[in-house]
Amino acid sequence: MRPHVDQRQAQVLALVRARGSVRVAELAQELGISPVTLRRDIEAMAARGEIQRMHGVISRVEPGSAPAGGRAGAGEAGASAAALSTAAGQGAPTGGGEGLVIGMVVPTTEYYYADVVRGARAAVESRGARLTVGLTRYLPGEDRTQADRLLSTGAHGLLLTPNWEAGSPGPGEGAWTVELPVPTVLVERWAPPGHPAAALDRVASDHAHGAARAVQHLVGLGHRRIALASRTTPTTARLRAGYEAAVAALGLEPAPPWPPAGPGPLSDADTFARTLEYLCDAVTAGGVTAALIHSDTDAIMLIPRLQARGVRVPEDLALITYDDEVAGLADVPLSAVAPAKREVGARAADLLLDRLLERLSGENPQGSPRQHLELLPRLTIRT
Repeated sequence: MRPHVDQRQAQVLALVRARGSVRVAELAQELGISPVTLRRDIEAMAARGEIQRMHGVISRVEPGSAPAGGRAGAGEAGASAAALSTAAGQGAPTGGGEGLVIGMVVPTTEYYYADVVRGARAAVESRGARLTVGLTRYLPGEDRTQADRLLSTGAHGLLLTPNWEAGSPGPGEGAWTVELPVPTVLVERWAPPGHPAAALDRVASDHAHGAARAVQHLVGLGHRRIALASRTTPTTARLRAGYEAAVAALGLEPAPPWPPAGPGPLSDADTFARTLEYLCDAVTAGGVTAALIHSDTDAIMLIPRLQARGVRVPEDLALITYDDEVAGLADVPLSAVAPAKREVGARAADLLLDRLLERLSGENPQGSPRQHLELLPRLTIRT
C-alpha cells in the first residue's frame, strides 16, 4: 500500500533535512513514486516554506532564510540591506565587489545567452564577486520564481531577462520587476515609457540598428527589394522596426506582404514551411533578390530547401543572417549581424556592481541617474 500523502511528504522532508539537498529524479526513484507525484508534493511543501526548489533539486530551508516559493517584500528588503552591509564589512574596496553575490535570471545558458552569461561572469569575477544563475526556459512565471529563489539564497543584486514575448512587457505585465528589494538591471529587454520597468537600468543590443545595417549593406550590393524573415521571438519586433525604417529611409521597393498566418498558433514545422513558401514566392513572383533571416539556424536549414525549389543562394537570393552563432559554420559561410552578446553581459554586470557599491558608500542617497545602454551589433561579411 502506498503511504498517505502526509507520511510521504514527511519522509521527503526528513531526507532533505538530513542530506541538505537531493535531486528530484533520484528521490522519486528512491521512494518508489512517480516524478509527477513527487513534483506535486514538492510544490505543496515549497508553498508552505518547508523546502526550497531549484532546477531538478530540492534543498532544506536554512534557519533565518526566506523560502524560495515566497515573494520578496519589505522583510526581504531589510534582509538584503543587512546582507549588503555584511558584504561591505568583508572589505570590498572602492571599485571592487568582494563578498557580493550577483544573481542572473536568463531563459537559457545555450545559444544566444551563452555569451551573455560568459560576459557577465567574467565581469563579476574580475571584481571579486560571485555570479549565480537561474534558468526560466521561457516558462510562464518562472522568471519571478527564479528571481525570488536567487534572492532567498543571498543575491545582493539581479541581472534580469524576463519572459516577455515581445522583448518588452505586455499590458499588465512586468510591474513586479520594480518591486524587487535589490538593485536590478534588465538584460536584453526594454520597457516602453510610462511602464514602471522603464525606470530600471537596462543594457541591451540595438537590434533595430543591426537590421538596418544589414539592409544598408545589401543596398550597397545593388539590391532594391529586400525581405525580412523572422520567427516570433523577443528580438523580432525590434528587428522589424529597424528593417522597416531602413527600407523607408533608403527609398526601397517594399517586399511582398506576408500571407495571413491563420487562426491559432503555428508549430515550428508550420512556421518553417510558411517561411520557405514566402521566400520562394517573393523571389519568383515578387522581385525580391535579398533577405535578412533570423536566425542562423533557420537560414542554414532553409538554403538547401530553397535550392531544391530552384532558388539559388546567393545568385537568386542573397542572404544575411541575424545572431551570428553558427553562420560561419554553414557549408558556404554566411554574412551575419552579430549582437555584442558578451559585451552586453559584461556591461550589465558592471552597471549592477557600480549600483551596489554606490549604495554601500552612502555618498549619494538619491543614486546616480538610471542608464539605458544599447550596444550596436556588428556586421560580419563572409565571402
